Amino acid sequence: MVAAYRARATAAGLIDDAWAAALTDAEGQADAVTYDRAFPPAELWLAARTAALDVEVRRRVAAGVAQVVILGAGLDTRAARLGAPGVRFFEVDQPASQADKRARLLSLDNYPIDAATYVACDFEHDDFLARLVDAGFRTDAPALFVWEGVTYYLPEAAVRATLARVATGSDPRSVIAFDLVRRRLIEGRVRDKRDLAVAEHVASLGEPMVFGVDDPVGLAYECGFRKVDVTGFDVICLELFGSWARERKFRHQAIARASVATSLGW
Repeated sequence: MVAAYRARATAAGLIDDAWAAALTDAEGQADAVTYDRAFPPAELWLAARTAALDVEVRRRVAAGVAQVVILGAGLDTRAARLGAPGVRFFEVDQPASQADKRARLLSLDNYPIDAATYVACDFEHDDFLARLVDAGFRTDAPALFVWEGVTYYLPEAAVRATLARVATGSDPRSVIAFDLVRRRLIEGRVRDKRDLAVAEHVASLGEPMVFGVDDPVGLAYECGFRKVDVTGFDVICLELFGSWARERKFRHQAIARASVATSLGW
């Protein structure tokens, strides 16, 4: 479904993901249409999420970061789209999901499958950072960790453990960028009950949202970070696409960036 939305957003000129259309399928496209009914601005929301994190990858690479880690990569294509000389991309994902993705990529004629180093990891039992090191990741050099579309499907303990592992195990100049939803949405503490339609529909697809955070700065601090920036989706849409509308219900979502080092220029 996410690939279907990225294909639609690419056709609309909001993002540039030339491979998204080939990576989706009829089921994903149908799920996107169904999701539209629960959350009409879903395509714009996902485009904003992808575009904002693309900007962060380009910014960090331009600043000299030579390692980019995609956590829970799914059908992410950033290694192919945003790769640069001397920059190494690592994709970390569950073994089954990664095997499915690689099979899809191998069926494409023009996809540079070697643009990423694939790191299979069972997040419930494996240390993802140790797996990364085994694959050539350097903990003594800065990295950008991109964690897109994942946190709200994990229990709080798993989110905290992942953040803390990045904070304590990687170079302090590393940055993790991740999207989040507010706790009040997950718990149903919203004035307009129509805001709950998204969470209810996602749950009906078998992927219930279980984690939200109303204080992402506090969360990042408690996990070991000392520089944190949080940008809401209303701001992201205004900056990237020049539009804002209250009825989109984007106020419950944000993207956070965090690092241990306080000297990074953002």
